[in-house]
Amino acid sequence: MLFEAKEIQRRGTIDAGTTVSDYTNIEKEKGNSIFSTLMHAKWKDSKINIIDTPGLDDFVGEVISSLKVADTGVMILNASAGVEVGTEILWEYALRMNTPTLFVVNQVDHEKSDFEATLEQAKERFGKNVLSVQYPYNQGYGFNSIIDALRMVMYVFPDGGGKPTKEAIPEEEMDKARDMHNALVEAAAENDESLMEKFFEAGTLNESELAHGLRVALANQQIFPVFCCSALMNKGSGRIMGFINDICPSPADRPPAALESGGTLECNSANETTCFIFKTLSEPQVGMVSYFKVYSGIVRTGDELFNNETRTSERISQISLSNGKIRENINELRAGDLGITVKLKSTHSNNTLTIKGSETSIEKIHFPNPRIRAAIKPPSKNDMEKLMKALHTIEEEDPTLIIEQSRQLKQTLLHAQGQLHMDIIKYRIEKVNGITMEFERPKIPYRETIQQMAQGSYRHKKQSGGSGQFGEVYMRIEPYYEGMPEPTDFNVRNKEIEELPWGGKLAFYWCIVGGAIDTKYANAIKKGVMQKMEEGPLTGSYCQDIRVCIYDGKMHAVDSNDMAFMIASTMIFKKNFENANPQLLEPIYNLEILCSDTVMGDVMSDLQTRRAVIQGMDTEGHYQKIMAKVPLAEMYRYSSSLRSITQGRAKFKRAFAEYAPVPFDIQKELIMSYKKEFETA
Repeated sequence: MLFEAKEIQRRGTIDAGTTVSDYTNIEKEKGNSIFSTLMHAKWKDSKINIIDTPGLDDFVGEVISSLKVADTGVMILNASAGVEVGTEILWEYALRMNTPTLFVVNQVDHEKSDFEATLEQAKERFGKNVLSVQYPYNQGYGFNSIIDALRMVMYVFPDGGGKPTKEAIPEEEMDKARDMHNALVEAAAENDESLMEKFFEAGTLNESELAHGLRVALANQQIFPVFCCSALMNKGSGRIMGFINDICPSPADRPPAALESGGTLECNSANETTCFIFKTLSEPQVGMVSYFKVYSGIVRTGDELFNNETRTSERISQISLSNGKIRENINELRAGDLGITVKLKSTHSNNTLTIKGSETSIEKIHFPNPRIRAAIKPPSKNDMEKLMKALHTIEEEDPTLIIEQSRQLKQTLLHAQGQLHMDIIKYRIEKVNGITMEFERPKIPYRETIQQMAQGSYRHKKQSGGSGQFGEVYMRIEPYYEGMPEPTDFNVRNKEIEELPWGGKLAFYWCIVGGAIDTKYANAIKKGVMQKMEEGPLTGSYCQDIRVCIYDGKMHAVDSNDMAFMIASTMIFKKNFENANPQLLEPIYNLEILCSDTVMGDVMSDLQTRRAVIQGMDTEGHYQKIMAKVPLAEMYRYSSSLRSITQGRAKFKRAFAEYAPVPFDIQKELIMSYKKEFETA
């Protein structure tokens, strides 16, 4: 496209690492897109912004952020491989975001090219509104001609590619081309009564009527045109750009942008300035680079804009147009355009910049939840500080990555989209930052609770010269559930039902009568209970859903203090817990897998080895859908396993469902492992 528009003088190649897109060192080394790349080309009377995105679903965040600001999506299909899994995942996002989309079947010069099979597969996967505009006349080795059913002409390309000559469609192809043309005319006429009337009267539409009807149909996702080309041989890209220029909706043709407040914002340069940051990228010697779309108004160099989310002002010190790593400084950008700025202090991806006093905020991008997680093996203390700084920089660039410092697990966790996503993060940390980074199996955030009542007392007494420590606590613990009856054998003086930060509840009942323990020690006793609930007796996991009744005790006029009662309550809680038939709970996830029926048996067999409980099976399009509940403990590296089992032709998503009891034998093993670890620590 850039070469056709004369934005560049020579076409680069992936093998040579000379493409305008995929310009980072890591992309050159890996040979595929990892980041989205902003480019632009002038074509006829228009400027066309182009965002090249990765095709692998591990980097879906780059695609979603690009779709947010795009007015049309161009989905590339491979003429020899057909519709791939990644394409289907990205298609779902294009539909969800109401992005007009056209398909381009590339590599029709490949010896195994099968345009018709790819087209039929696209119709099967994406619906009857997928309509071919073109097809290759002589695909495979020697390809040089495309029959265009919209313009009813055959384009014949010279050996080196580039501008074709127009020739008449061969007689033997005329019926096929005419049928395709009529299908396009009907699709164009369907959305406009006046066009429909003209179509019925004349049996066709003129060029301007056809263009208008197709523009409306495309904008409403009622048609998904299909083109063909050989990008390698530069045959067909000019016609695609012509269609984008003539037919595809401009920013002004698109519906007003949705706002966080529920309202909308019209794309108009006369309105107040509003920009949306859809991507950030950290670059050596430059710092943080912000990619933005002007949704309304005009952005000029030197403008002061306001970020309502961070409540800070930002000065736009520089505005650039981009063709990959080549940037051209300009003075202003108008509504609908895309650009780059640098060195914003407190503005990140998904933030809106507008004039001070305006409450306008563009609706945020909603990114998918992570699908896999891993723990970082801690390096030296100095390296750990540098590592966390580097990871947080990547996290700011990539909203689909989540870094979690787990207090419970005492691990730093990375939550990512897939194993490749994780591997690329590791590669970047090691190559760019020079820090060795290793992953290890993450621990499981178990929960601990009890299944029956237990009670007892503990006396803490310590004398060490001067004032000592004394506190004696009588405590009953029992399983807590909503609506449970109040105790009948105690006089409840005060009760607190506390929502625990990690889930579940603690019901704390103060049942002391006669002043056996002064109420001033109640908080210390509760604190002692909470201290043990934060590091449970079984495996050091959080405890939940327990009712604690403090019903008796003793204190000393001199030696009693908060510390003494806190220690006493911790010790009796631990003792009671161990006598109350304790139960370990594990996180269970809802897992939804889409795969072909040919690999369904293998997927099911693998799930059975993971203690999965199958909830049901269904079909979704051409996929078989398996729904199961699976313990998180059995999900480690599932992304890699599923890819291996299905040769990459399956997809899955997961979501937390509930906590459920751990089987007795596994609980016993986990408790023994914890005790052994505790003893050797």
